[in-house]
Amino acid sequence: MIIRGVSVFESIVYHSYVIDAAHPCRPTLEIEAVVRAGDVDDGPLLLSVAEWATLAGGADVVRPCLDKLRGQGRVVEHLGVPYISFPTWTPIDLERR
Repeated sequence: MIIRGVSVFESIVYHSYVIDAAHPCRPTLEIEAVVRAGDVDDGPLLLSVAEWATLAGGADVVRPCLDKLRGQGRVVEHLGVPYISFPTWTPIDLERR
């Protein structure tokens, strides 16, 4: 699954859409956004599990994936909310301001 993030603030992806919905258990992230210092520089980028589930087609689609992603250390909590962690991601068009 390829997800394109278009809004990132302090390592959290706030707005995104699906480029390719195949293989939801292997989410990858591309970023096309205006970013400022600290938005993409300080560790992995995070996308909420809820947004990933919605993009992938719902809870029934992602339920089998969650244990696998947890085992890989890709599901993390931030301020009490579960996120998919993307330690690596692809910059598509970053405008730094």
